Amino acid sequence: MPNGVAAHADEHGHVHVHHPAHQHHFQTMQQQQEASALGMWLFLVTEIMFFGGLLVAYMLYRVWYPEAWSEGSEELSIVLGGTNTLVLIGSSLTMAFAVRAGQTGRAPKVIVGWLGITMALGLTFLVIKFFEYKEKFALGHVPGRNFHAEGPHAAQLQIFYSLYFALTGLHALHMIIGFGLLSVIAWMAWKGRFSEEWYTPLEMSGLYWHFVDIVWIFLFPLLYLVDRAHQLS
Repeated sequence: MPNGVAAHADEHGHVHVHHPAHQHHFQTMQQQQEASALGMWLFLVTEIMFFGGLLVAYMLYRVWYPEAWSEGSEELSIVLGGTNTLVLIGSSLTMAFAVRAGQTGRAPKVIVGWLGITMALGLTFLVIKFFEYKEKFALGHVPGRNFHAEGPHAAQLQIFYSLYFALTGLHALHMIIGFGLLSVIAWMAWKGRFSEEWYTPLEMSGLYWHFVDIVWIFLFPLLYLVDRAHQLS
């Protein structure tokens, strides 16, 4: 019997061959994969609403305090933010290659290789974000007792940085969770768990990773570009 295939006999003595990952409450592997995809999309919808609340707050305060928002955006590093954007776009590409390798039954080392590159890019993002945060701490731009800003918009700037740290910090937390998730998936791939018949965990982790990347695609222009352009105009 081929590897990765299990069999059982029913009460009539008939032998049924099935994939070991096939759960008994699903009729087919396709039905099981579709249920998993639906569950992941529903989870991502809740994540969208979670980030959406903070983004709505950001947009409302931007309307109320446009000058402070322009000043705050001006103080963010486009170089670091832009570099991280390129890093995450690259990680989405390598994640897609990893999923495709699983779908086509490539060797485990190929899947692990693409996942390793994806994780390395994710770690690069976090390191860059660490240095960006470090700069904000050094300048006293962290909201709280030690917050420091000069000019007529100092109070409003503290609101800007509160939302900046909330949005980017929450995103960084999702990156850390994604890193841990991909570590488990890479281990499963190394053990040869995935094949053309079953690669659902790999595909679902890919959806999560792409979601985190897309969130940053929204955050980068909103935080780093939009209000800077408003100031220049």
